[in-house]
Amino acid sequence: LLEEADGGTLFLDEIGELPPSLQAKLLTFLETRRFRRLGSTKEQSVDLRLIAASNMDLAAAVKNNQFREDLFYRINVVSVSLPALCDLGDDMILLAEHFVGLLSYDFKKQITGFSKAARDKLLNYTWPGNVRELRNVIERSLIFAEGETIDADDILLQGYEDLTRD
Repeated sequence: LLEEADGGTLFLDEIGELPPSLQAKLLTFLETRRFRRLGSTKEQSVDLRLIAASNMDLAAAVKNNQFREDLFYRINVVSVSLPALCDLGDDMILLAEHFVGLLSYDFKKQITGFSKAARDKLLNYTWPGNVRELRNVIERSLIFAEGETIDADDILLQGYEDLTRD
């Protein structure tokens, strides 16, 4: 992947889940921009931009000795914090509608949106799986929807009663 990203961007998702042994190797690479392919003795260099994402608080992980402090400071050049999906309010519905449009085409369905009850159900859920969970919920809803709109009964949420907001 480092070779493929040469001259471009390498995206590392869930960097906070990287084991300590790989954190050390990534830090070395970021400092030198050099690496050796597995089984090779020849070093290669690459020029790339790194974008890393994590759903965990990396600063807290550093304090708890779960993430290397030196790696944290190496990758924390520009930090963008995004609100949780459940904190987006009506903007979350826009994202859900985007998935409806995208997936309706795939399923060859003519779904135009959500009933008010369905919107309320989506807005009152905490979304622990964030955007990935939302996409899966919309996909599942499209499978069960029989009308032109998705109704609350079409939306199946895991542990819905336990994960609604007060």
